[in-house]
Amino acid sequence: MNGTRSPIYMDHSATTPVWPEVVAAMQPLFHEMYGNPSSIHAAGRKAHASLQAARQGVARHIGAREQEIVFTSGGSESDNAAVRGIALARKAQCGAKRIISTVIEHKAILETLEDLAHLHGFEIVLLPVDATGRVDPADLVQCLNDETALVSIMLANNEVGTVQPVAEIGVLCQAQGIPLHTDAVQALTKLPVEVDALGVAALSASAHKFHGPKGVGFLYLRQGTPFHPLLTGGGHEGGRRAGTENVPLICGLATALDLNMAGCTESWAHMAGLRDRLIAGVTGTIEDARLTGSATHRLPHHASFVIPGLEAEAMLIGLDMAGIMASSGSACTSGAQQPSHVLSAMGIHPPDSYGALRFSLGSDTREEEIEFLLEQLVRITRQLRIALPAFV
Repeated sequence: MNGTRSPIYMDHSATTPVWPEVVAAMQPLFHEMYGNPSSIHAAGRKAHASLQAARQGVARHIGAREQEIVFTSGGSESDNAAVRGIALARKAQCGAKRIISTVIEHKAILETLEDLAHLHGFEIVLLPVDATGRVDPADLVQCLNDETALVSIMLANNEVGTVQPVAEIGVLCQAQGIPLHTDAVQALTKLPVEVDALGVAALSASAHKFHGPKGVGFLYLRQGTPFHPLLTGGGHEGGRRAGTENVPLICGLATALDLNMAGCTESWAHMAGLRDRLIAGVTGTIEDARLTGSATHRLPHHASFVIPGLEAEAMLIGLDMAGIMASSGSACTSGAQQPSHVLSAMGIHPPDSYGALRFSLGSDTREEEIEFLLEQLVRITRQLRIALPAFV
């Protein structure tokens, strides 16, 4: 790596750097306004005021009521709380025992569904996706019935960037009075997210995906939606999530969301332009490289590929040595490479799926960084094809 070049971070879908303004907003809440927001004394009232201001700000940005925002420890907890909480409440309320989701959901959804099936007898229906990773709402229509407790379909996929037709699905669910949850962890601040337009009863989000701190997120829960809390033991968050609220992190989340939404239209256009340049460069200059996910229904900052005949790990090491940080679309577990469940669902089989790469841009990504990435990726893939046998 050229020692004069700053590292290039292209893994914003994994996590994002916390913006300085967010850190500044959190600092006083650690040592000056440190009260418990449930306390009635002056310190508690100050903390409570900060908590409520954060709640109001989050609600405003997604078109919700402030009492519909439940702060959590992040996206995984929000997903767990929504799916478990609504499904169990609906079963108790009306006996509904079917949950409909998709084969490409995050593991926080899929493993929760497995638990509900094994421990509580729920029937799980996982909808297929097409070759671009997109769900057909017509498939959902065939599965909806009076036994359906919940539908959970992510707004945008973390591995391939495909955006789902959640608003269309929301109309179908509302027509039959079935709650719809969406995992919006990847989508919030990258797409317009308005709960009434989407027709959702619940929505999950995580601060560290949009330059906020790790360890904090929120669950939107539409007023009147049946819900059993995941955590019990106190009346916090309207009785929906026990535990003293982490006020500094919550205010960091709200500040980050404010900053993102202030210039979101320009940011989306900037990232989409660079994304398209990256896609054209990779598919046009690297042998056999092809885009994964939808070319049209796609997150503005997300570009993912498979490069058959090469292993992602080798390419990522080469990129890292060049000062470029990216990730793979396939997972490695305990040293044994496993195919991505998302790519497999899209019809991409090993060995091709082992050559999966994901590049996720930020609002401060520059054109010259994209050009350098393309230059280095071409060099690395050519060297690997010469030095290594094809991966079979």
